[in-house]
Amino acid sequence: MRRWVLGAALLLAIAAGAFFGLAPGMTERSLNKIDGKPLPAVSDHAKALHKTLTIVDLHSDTLLWQRDILDRADRGHVDLPRLEEGNVALQILSSVTKTPKGQNYDANSGDTDNITLLTVAQLQPPRTWTSLLERSLWHAEKLKRALAERREAELRDRNLTTWTLETDAAGIEELARLRDPKNALLPDHPLPRGVMLSIEGLQDLEGDIRNLDQLHAAGFRMAGLAHFFDNDVAGSMHGLRKYGLTPLGRKVVPRMEELGMIVDIAHCSHTCVADIFKIARRPVVSSHGGVQATCKVNRNLTDEEIRGVAATGGVIGIGYWDAAVCDTSPASIAKAMKHVRDLVGIQYVGLGSDYDGGTTVRFDTSKLVQVTQALIDAGFTDDEIRAAMGGNAIRVLRAGVAPLKAAPRPLAKAP
Repeated sequence: MRRWVLGAALLLAIAAGAFFGLAPGMTERSLNKIDGKPLPAVSDHAKALHKTLTIVDLHSDTLLWQRDILDRADRGHVDLPRLEEGNVALQILSSVTKTPKGQNYDANSGDTDNITLLTVAQLQPPRTWTSLLERSLWHAEKLKRALAERREAELRDRNLTTWTLETDAAGIEELARLRDPKNALLPDHPLPRGVMLSIEGLQDLEGDIRNLDQLHAAGFRMAGLAHFFDNDVAGSMHGLRKYGLTPLGRKVVPRMEELGMIVDIAHCSHTCVADIFKIARRPVVSSHGGVQATCKVNRNLTDEEIRGVAATGGVIGIGYWDAAVCDTSPASIAKAMKHVRDLVGIQYVGLGSDYDGGTTVRFDTSKLVQVTQALIDAGFTDDEIRAAMGGNAIRVLRAGVAPLKAAPRPLAKAP
């Protein structure tokens, strides 16, 4: 009997070790993929131009996964070494707190959750097993710990790139200033880079608007109101009812603007997007997605919605995966960006990869020069490429994270 008990305990320990040690990595490998299809050749012009760009990616879900962002991974799409190789100046990292089982673009209930099992399998703090708010706070804590460790390494080795958590306009302004070729540091000195925290769906408020202040205090500076299901703040494009802003949502948007949290319309239902445009006093973003003119998928923006974002002075981040641009080729990314440029102007075009968000893409962030080449091939000028690859996003982020004054600045007018 004793041998049986010991054997059972051993099998249980092995099973637990496999679950906690292997399952998270296996799960990510199955969801965050690179399709392996050929990539176009990159010209010397594209390589030289790319090195001078201040690149901003408005959306990546890297914090969801159990790996050290400081180290180059053999899975997923984003970590600091690959961001440096791709010359990304500012990466926005989103907190994903809940996704429904059987997730799809058409209709999802919020009654189930895939993330709970992941939090347990990744041995996250028990407080994150049951609380969506605590999941976001843990993501912020995990990032801050990684950056603190990185800072210690930077103090030991002055040749390392400096990475900072950006939370205010002054920091974003300084980052952009130092990376401007006109203000270049020593030729061989690594340029500074930054990260910023965002939220994918405000279900993590758990119905209490006071939690928005707590999230802001933790460093979050952008938030989408809904993700793949309707919540108590707003309806989702992928929900069952797809309603607009709820009474709570109508309080949340002004409070976000007051705090200096940028409103993200990605995943919002069309009614939700229209409701936001009616009450927004500051630039809004669509952090990741596509446009229906080049890829007719329900989550992508209509021309009317593109004009609406432009009317607020915001920016539209174009994604790299199939459902965003109906392909994974760099040319398809450029095609969507070109449509936005031609419809409302280059100043509203941006990048929104959705890396590490359960997406299959053609290239990871280390090969982001592919987008620069695709924009050149699509006829964009060097100045337009500078704007689309990050200049526009810097403008919106710098303005949006500042607390709203009593007299809000006038909204930009769409062309």
